[in-house]
Amino acid sequence: MPEAFHVYILASNNRRTLYIGVTNSLSMRLQQHREQAGEGFAARYHVMQLVYHETYADSRDAIAREKQLKGWRRAKKIALIEQMNPGWHDLSAEILEQRPRIDEPLAAEEMT
Repeated sequence: MPEAFHVYILASNNRRTLYIGVTNSLSMRLQQHREQAGEGFAARYHVMQLVYHETYADSRDAIAREKQLKGWRRAKKIALIEQMNPGWHDLSAEILEQRPRIDEPLAAEEMT
């Protein structure tokens, strides 16, 4: 399975704070945010709701997009979020459900 890179936007419960990041494992990164690992921006401002994400095959494209989004004004970021997720629902459940549990055996095709 080819590696994928994800650009994502997290929001605080009151939507006042947005966090934009890039990762090659969205499910693991979301778990880290939820556990508030470290003392970074997301942990400090309780930014844990996944409200937007995009997937790229090339890391350079994902990093360029992250930089582009970070340079946008807040209104443009909000418009982007609302285009994909008008209700600002937390999308992390669908991502975390796809993550295999440690105690689940891998299917034969996943082992090759």
